[in-house]
Amino acid sequence: MVAPEEEDEASKTEEPSERKIEKAKEEGDTAVSQDAKSFLMFIAMLFVVWLVFPLMMKWFYAFSVKFIEDPQNIPTDYKHIRLLLVNTGLAMLKIMAIPFAIFIVFGVAASIAQTGFIYAPKKLEPNWNKLNIFAALPNFINMKKIVESFKGIVKISVIGFIAVLVVRPYLGKVELLPTMETMAVLRFIHKIVILLIFTVVIAVLVIAVADYVYQRYTHLKKLRMTKQEVKDEYKQMEGDPMVKSRIRQVRMERARHRMMENVPRADVVIVNPTHYAVALEYKMEEMDTPVVVAKGIDFIALKIRELAEEHDIPVVENPPLARALFAGVEIDQAIPPEHFKAVAEVIGYVMQLKNQ
Repeated sequence: MVAPEEEDEASKTEEPSERKIEKAKEEGDTAVSQDAKSFLMFIAMLFVVWLVFPLMMKWFYAFSVKFIEDPQNIPTDYKHIRLLLVNTGLAMLKIMAIPFAIFIVFGVAASIAQTGFIYAPKKLEPNWNKLNIFAALPNFINMKKIVESFKGIVKISVIGFIAVLVVRPYLGKVELLPTMETMAVLRFIHKIVILLIFTVVIAVLVIAVADYVYQRYTHLKKLRMTKQEVKDEYKQMEGDPMVKSRIRQVRMERARHRMMENVPRADVVIVNPTHYAVALEYKMEEMDTPVVVAKGIDFIALKIRELAEEHDIPVVENPPLARALFAGVEIDQAIPPEHFKAVAEVIGYVMQLKNQ
């Protein structure tokens, strides 16, 4: 017998729509790879150890040299001890501020790089069910937790194995450390740490890419929809008056914008002084009949007329013809035969003006 959960998953055969993905994103449900975050944090660690750590050591040495070389001359009265503690705290803050800031920047970048900026107030709402131990118990043991635990064991094993391979050639030199100077020991340790972190970064990069692909796949699989859900969403989108109105408005704006771009191509604009305007294009060598390239009433008619004047296109007043062309001819359509005579008179008048 098939469990209801398995039956529901089996019925989800359709890829999630953009609307469902956006809705899940608004609720804070996105595909996030923790390994990708780990990769960037290791990059930050490599940056700190390689470039920032030597500077930190210089600051630390400058601050601590008096404790090592001349400790007996440090005042021990209350006033000086308090000042010493304050200076020590400020020095430690200065030394740790740079790596702390770097880790914060890389940590934030690790999240933004995967999901972008997300405002999900629902994530901040209290969920009292999480405080119910019995209700949350099934979430502690499930297939996802088992897979993540197995992945964690594999990752630790792989990274540990790589770390051993990298450090092993240098183990023979550890016996020589007591005979080396302090700065030489620090340089040796610094070199090993950089090499170790760099190798781990490469390994984590491979793991992070694979994990992100897996997380993306499982996230989209979780958001899959049934055929009925797709139909319901389509009906909801098509039936929403606000959505339909917005779509219609966007289409009209785009069409009007394209139409206005056609006005400079016109050879004449026929107007009913204030209410109608129809722009005609007629290239005698290329076209058999004039074509309407733009038309409008009231405000649009005024804009067409203004564009015509800006581009030195003749504007001819012929109210009956303007109204007839506006009502009977669509944009990019040729003039019908019943208007040939009237339009020919206008074109002839315009050509006469040009010749003069």
